[in-house]
Amino acid sequence: MTYYAPQGGLPPQTDLTTDRAVFTEAYAVLPRGTMRDIVTSRLPFWDNTRLWVIARPLSGFAETFSQYIVEVGPGGGTTKPDTDPNAEAVLFVVNGNITLNVAGAEHPLAPGGYAYLPPGGDWTLHNPTDAPCTFHLIRKSYNRIEGIDVPTAFVTNEADVPGIPMPDTNGAWQTQRFADPDDLRHDMHVNIVTFEPGGVIPFPETHVMEHGIYILEGKAVYLLNKDWVEVQAGDFLWLRSFCPQACYAGGPTRFRYLLYKDVNRHPNLTF
Repeated sequence: MTYYAPQGGLPPQTDLTTDRAVFTEAYAVLPRGTMRDIVTSRLPFWDNTRLWVIARPLSGFAETFSQYIVEVGPGGGTTKPDTDPNAEAVLFVVNGNITLNVAGAEHPLAPGGYAYLPPGGDWTLHNPTDAPCTFHLIRKSYNRIEGIDVPTAFVTNEADVPGIPMPDTNGAWQTQRFADPDDLRHDMHVNIVTFEPGGVIPFPETHVMEHGIYILEGKAVYLLNKDWVEVQAGDFLWLRSFCPQACYAGGPTRFRYLLYKDVNRHPNLTF
């Protein structure tokens, strides 16, 4: 598998400033060209690491999750990855190699490597190689329910998770589900959606889940609210609840994205 990872840098002074970046009341588009050196962040207790924060809770907009693209340099990593004991996370590697330690068990992760990390979990990571490793880290405050256990950690690779075709699509639209949709312990899903060239979402979806959509591969035209937006590998889309969405994958290659959504809980009635 090949996935797009940002390279940082800075455009030359001769470049036009016009781009596809947009922030509206219903959605945001962060094109890959916005992910430059000057917008990176650092975190406490993470060594030789920089990250692009591409989503964070904002009142009146998307409110349930944060998402980072994390670049860990040679020898870098963390033994204290999260200062919030209620934060659960999904980690997905897009470039390079990293070693993830979960409850004392080491897991070498290559591109396509995926891990679910429950709140309060015992995990660390380290880059033992001489090249940077880039991965997505998606965090959510876990919504605990009395009588329902917290999910357990698991580590896999997307190559080992089969795609499930959507009904009546002849395989043109598939979803790789890393957590069982019927497992109510999980209050978020992070899946991979794949469209073959010509595949479509054939109606404007409107639903309660928020979305973070990072495009791993290919290009498409995506409906966001009332606007059709051309998107490509490396772009990030951020959708509010009920924002109409659809897409058309025109090719020439397949179109794939990493999808976050909040699931399996009553909506909060107070804030």
